[in-house]
Amino acid sequence: MVEERLYHLLLEKGKTLATAESCSGGLVAHRITNVPGVSEVFLMGVVSYSNEAKVKVLGVNVETLESKGAVSSEVAIQMATGVRELAGSDLGIGITGIAGPTGGSEEKPVGTVYMAVSYPDKGIEEARLFQFDGDRESVKSQTSEVALQWLCRVLGDS
Repeated sequence: MVEERLYHLLLEKGKTLATAESCSGGLVAHRITNVPGVSEVFLMGVVSYSNEAKVKVLGVNVETLESKGAVSSEVAIQMATGVRELAGSDLGIGITGIAGPTGGSEEKPVGTVYMAVSYPDKGIEEARLFQFDGDRESVKSQTSEVALQWLCRVLGDS
């Protein structure tokens, strides 16, 4: 399982992780915390579903939310950086999107997900856009799988 691979990579590299999730509802953190012993490397998971929580807990800029929207690369980066700083971890991942079945638009349809990784040790502060198909559970599942795989790649897994 990818979450076990992530745990071993974090342990091997001596790195720690924190997650900030919106549309995935904590599924990434849930999968990570199913791995025995992961408390050595996983410091915190925040489900920041509301814009207010993104601002108050993660330090997302209100102006960014107003100008770019909650589902944007800029907000995903601020979430990743905010949770990393809040937890004092080496890596942070931020996830925001539209899981559906409602809430989509022509510009940002259901299944639109932005993920960002903040990893200063490697000079990484990067956001990516993904478009997933399916119902709400499928979008959440695909989001969690891609997030965990991306973290493994960032840590040097081939």
